[in-house]
Amino acid sequence: MGSVPTDRAALGAFLRSRRDRLTPARAGMAAFPGPRRVPGLRKEELAVLAGLSPD
Repeated sequence: MGSVPTDRAALGAFLRSRRDRLTPARAGMAAFPGPRRVPGLRKEELAVLAGLSPD
């Protein structure tokens, strides 16, 4: 079970890298209001695209 955290960390890094490459405009949606501190989609925007509750 020692490899589980590493696998989770690798999966998290992979998903963040993909999310960082995508902008709301490229995804065909309006951006959530407010300033962006990092590039890419916010978690809430990704949830909307996936059909999940943003909360």
